[in-house]
Amino acid sequence: MAAVYHSNLHSLPLLSRGKVRDNYAVGDDRLLIVTTDRLSAFDVIMADPIPDKGRVLNQMALFWFERLADVVPNHLTGVDPESVVTADEREQVRGRSMVVKRLKPILVEAVVRGYLIGSGWKDYVASGAVCGIALPPGLRMADRLPEPIFTPAAKAELGEHDENIGFDEMSARIGAPLAARIRRISLELYRRASEYAATRGIIIADTKFEFGLDAQGTLHLMDEVLTADSSRFWPADEWRPGISPPSFDKQFVRDYLETVPGWNKRPPPPPLPREVIEQTAAKYREALRRLTGQELAG
Repeated sequence: MAAVYHSNLHSLPLLSRGKVRDNYAVGDDRLLIVTTDRLSAFDVIMADPIPDKGRVLNQMALFWFERLADVVPNHLTGVDPESVVTADEREQVRGRSMVVKRLKPILVEAVVRGYLIGSGWKDYVASGAVCGIALPPGLRMADRLPEPIFTPAAKAELGEHDENIGFDEMSARIGAPLAARIRRISLELYRRASEYAATRGIIIADTKFEFGLDAQGTLHLMDEVLTADSSRFWPADEWRPGISPPSFDKQFVRDYLETVPGWNKRPPPPPLPREVIEQTAAKYREALRRLTGQELAG
């Protein structure tokens, strides 16, 4: 299948394009989410798509939505995406789309960290804490935390960085009972997913969840869940505290971009060499295979 940088459906109203997903209205109460092959790095959308990336992310998210459905309701409807578009548009949505409930999004990302890496490591080095949560002294990069921590982030506009916020601020924004429930559910989702991933030889270092409310006020897990875009996956046999382990995601792209002279991590992005695109695509497919035991469908 050809890479899909932008979907171009005429049979449904386009509501928005995010970094990766295109959202269309299906009536008043449902959405068609098309996961494209766009890739963003350093919050900049690359000009070159990663073939099959959207199909990998979609299949991985469907796997986790099904596996974790008993923890919290999710936004899936079970409707075949190909049934809501015209015949000439089915190829665009095949294997990379979901028809979901139209929810009111909660504009806080629910981040759970089990290991000390990324912005959490930088925060710890500077303050001995991560997002205000004090941690024991002497931890190393990529160390496993004594227990997973919940570190929410305020969602930013497209192209901007999400902002880490404390739990108290999250509570002030959305209400203490809802914040407490999201924290509890997020930690349980992470626990369940991490225990499963360990049986597949994978460490889930950290991840983020997104939630929304339906018209009755019922909380739902939405958007994507535990994909290589929303999570940091490490091969357990290559994890060593003190170094940043290899990850099953866009690390090839990030590493390449760090070598591009003069690029200030703002648009426009530099073009990606073919070998970087191919290595990144292979990593996404490997993540799907290693985590789920599934090959890419179709």
